[in-house]
Parts: sequence; C-alpha cells; structure tokens
Amino acid sequence: MNLYYLIVVIVLYLAVVSYLGYRGFSQTKNSADYMLGGRKTHPFVMAMSYGATFISTSAIVGFGGVSSLFGLSLLWLVVCNIGIGVLIAFVFFGKRTRKMGLNLNAHTFPELLGRRLNSTFIQRFMGLIIFIFMPLYAAAVLIGSSRILEGLLGIPYMYSLVIFSVLVACYVILGGIKGVMYTDALQGSLMFFGMLILLIFIYTNLGGVNAAHKALTDMGDLVPGSLKAIGHRGWTSSPETGSSLWWTIYSSLVFGVGFGVLAQPQLVVRFMTVKSDKELNRATIIGAVFILITASTAYIVGALSNVYFMKSTGMIAIQAAGGNSDTLIPIFIREAMPDWFGYLFMLVILSAGMSTLSSQFHTIGTSIGRDFYSSGKVTKEKREKEILVTRIGIVFSILLTVFLGIEMGAGVIARATAIFFGLMASSFLAPYIASLYWKRLTRKGAIAGIVSGLFVTVFSFLFLHEKEAAVFAVCQALFGRTTLLDSPWPSVDPMVLALPVSIIFTILISLFTKVEDQKTVEQSFKGIA
Repeated sequence: MNLYYLIVVIVLYLAVVSYLGYRGFSQTKNSADYMLGGRKTHPFVMAMSYGATFISTSAIVGFGGVSSLFGLSLLWLVVCNIGIGVLIAFVFFGKRTRKMGLNLNAHTFPELLGRRLNSTFIQRFMGLIIFIFMPLYAAAVLIGSSRILEGLLGIPYMYSLVIFSVLVACYVILGGIKGVMYTDALQGSLMFFGMLILLIFIYTNLGGVNAAHKALTDMGDLVPGSLKAIGHRGWTSSPETGSSLWWTIYSSLVFGVGFGVLAQPQLVVRFMTVKSDKELNRATIIGAVFILITASTAYIVGALSNVYFMKSTGMIAIQAAGGNSDTLIPIFIREAMPDWFGYLFMLVILSAGMSTLSSQFHTIGTSIGRDFYSSGKVTKEKREKEILVTRIGIVFSILLTVFLGIEMGAGVIARATAIFFGLMASSFLAPYIASLYWKRLTRKGAIAGIVSGLFVTVFSFLFLHEKEAAVFAVCQALFGRTTLLDSPWPSVDPMVLALPVSIIFTILISLFTKVEDQKTVEQSFKGIA
C-alpha cells in the first residue's frame, strides 16, 4: 500500500471523526446529553449507531475467521441477528424501554431496572458486573481492529493496540453519547458500503454464487481430521447433530450471541435516545438491512476464503492464516483484494472497531459513574462529579482493555464475544423482560434472577465448559479432571443452563414475595399498553 495515499486517507478520516466528536462535545451540556443525547436522536443516526455497535470487528474479523473453520452454518446467526437483534429488539423491547426510561428518567440500562424496582442495589450490582466484564468484549473488538492494522499496514500488533485505543478515547471521553452516535452514523455507512463491495467481489472472483458454493461443497474431503472428529461435515453442511462442534456453533455462537444481544447494555440504551416510537419504527428497517449486509458478508467471505486460498496457494484458509483464525480476514483482504479496496477496508475496520469500542467504553464509564457512584441518595456534589467519575472509568477501562488485548491468545475474538453476550443474557435478560411486561415482578425476584444467572454462568466456566475450565484449572485442582460432566456438557454454552435458571428464579421468587412499591410500578407503566 502506498504510504502517501495511506496517510492522506487516514488524516481525512480522522479529521471527520474529530469534527463529529467535537460536535458531540459542544452539544453536551448535562448528564442527559452525555448519556442519552437529549433523547432527540435522529432515527437514521440511532439505527446506524445500533448496527455499528452491534456488528464490530469482533463479527467481521473474529466470526469471519471462525466461519473459515466452521463454514456457512454461522449464517443462522445472521437470522438471529436480524430476527432477534433488530425486529424483536426494536418492536417488543425498544418501544417499552424508551417509554419506561422516559417515565422513570433513566439514563442507563442498570438505572432503568433499578428505578423500575426502586432498588439502588440492582443498579449498583448491574453497573459493577458491566464494569468488570465488558472489558473482555472490548478486548475482543480491539484485537480484531489491531489485527487489521497489523495485516494491512504492517504496524506491529502492540503499537496497533495503543493507536486504536487512543483514537477512540479522544472522542468518547469528551463527546459522550452524542459524539459516539454521530461518529457511529458515519462509520456505519462506511461499513455498509465496504462490506457490500466485498460481498460482490468474492462472488465475482469465484465465478458467481452457484459456482462459489459448489466449489466450497466439493472441498468437503479437505476438512482437517481434528474438525471431522468433533462433527464437521463440510463447509456447506451443518455439523453432525449433537456433536461437540454442533453444540459450539448453535449453543455458543448462534444461541448465545443471537439471544444475548437483547440484554446488551450498550444497545439497550440506544432505545432511550429517540423521542418517539415513530423514530424506532423508521430505525427498524435501516438496522435490519445494515446487519443483513455486514454480518452475512463477513461469514460468507470467511467460509468462501477456503476456495480462494485453495486455488491460489493450495491450502485451506486456516492453513494460509498460519493457524490463527483471527488473522484470516486481514490476510484475505491483503492477498485477494486490489490496493484501493485495502484503503477502503481499512476504513471499514477502523469504523467497525471505533464505533463499537466507543460505545463499550462509554457504557463502562457510565456504569461506574452513573450506576455505581451516583446511584442511591443523590446529592449536588455527586451530580457535579458524575461525568468526571465516568471519564475516569473510561480511562481505566481503556487501560484494562489494552492489557487484555496483549495477554489474550490467538483465535479468541469470537469466544470472548460469546462469553460476554451469554453472561449479559444469563444475568439480565429475565429481569429485563419481566420489568417491561410483568407488573407482578418484585425486587427480590429480579435480584434472584440476576444473582442466580451470574452464579450458574461462573460455575459453568469453572467446572463444566471445557475451554474456560481448562484455563482456570479449578476443577482439575479439586477433582482431578478438566470438567465435572462428560460429553456433550463440556461443549454446551453456559447460557443454555444459566438463562433458564435465571428465568425460574425471577418468576418463582416474585410469585412468593410481594411487590414492594406499587406506586413506582404504576409510574413505570404509565402510557404503556
């Protein structure tokens, strides 16, 4: 890539991003502006911000790389992304969340549930969970972004981590949610057109849709033996039902991420940034089309890269990537695409990474500033220091994310993402749905749902799910084996166990306890059918 052109492209891009960040800063006058954009965000901006935050480098680089291993089965995740992550989320969750957030003057996801149940503990505990665990997801996104800079530009991985973090920090710390969402709209637009071009290119390069998929089907006998042993039956076929790979794909990647999106705090808060249901209706179609193109392209290109690399190098994709699926997409772009697309795709990845990281850092900051520090008895001093504490929290989270990005190994992007999505759903989804739809929900029921979901998830990571249990080695130390249970449980995602437990505890404890504050319940549901 030409260094001169590269510098020009980056400078122009950063100039526009800096302007949008400054615009957000200049329009941020109070906490409502900093956290919700004054509740007057345009539907296009909201939809693109939601989509750009949802579909990050984790999806493009991490899940794209994983699809080179597991194949087109990951397209079921796109179905969930659109059907659950957009249609159900916007229609059945978004409207009630927006209205209830307005009724309760809530600014964050934990504050919404905390005020709905008149519980400082719920708000603080949720904020603490987010503050502790979200850097894991942020690290996955940061790794994906840094791998692109490393693969396309030759910038050492360590330097890439630092550069990306500093770029994001500059506008999210100052601009708040307005700075984040303005830049998201630009970055989402770049992502959409960049991924659309990539989709057209891969099919054109491989002779069309039918020829490309037939070639991939015909490569079934080239699946590595290690993958065949766990149920792989070819890149265009679903894994053997009930096999280890089947559980990994459908319980962790499809079910975990597909349903986990409903309880993502950085996405839930987007619903509270628009002024009416009409804006949400408009945003639904925009968000669905955006995710259809961006997500499906990543998974299709990842799988079809096997055909390209077999033709050009005589190796399947994971071999061409040196065994690290996280580097597959960067290598494919460098080797297969023309130079001009390299510049464009670099902006796509900058956009995907910066949009998601900015939202993550903003959410982490508000979880400690608004939900932990400022919750409970509100004083003038607390309110004055709230944004300062939030910004300090953002700086801390950035440093922790960079540390995790350095320490985490190869091929971890998709797994780290699935862990966080599953944890959020297992802990928050049942109380969240009940808060929106069930007036009989009690404070004790919600707390029981959150705590039980979190406990079962952590227990599963330590004693049941093989990948995490092997790393922590607690089960090995206590019982002399990696996991307590035999197949298929070592491959079953913790969310499969934890979410039902959370649902049961939320319902049963609520039925056996009394609603603590009926007045707050009525206020919460005011104007909600």
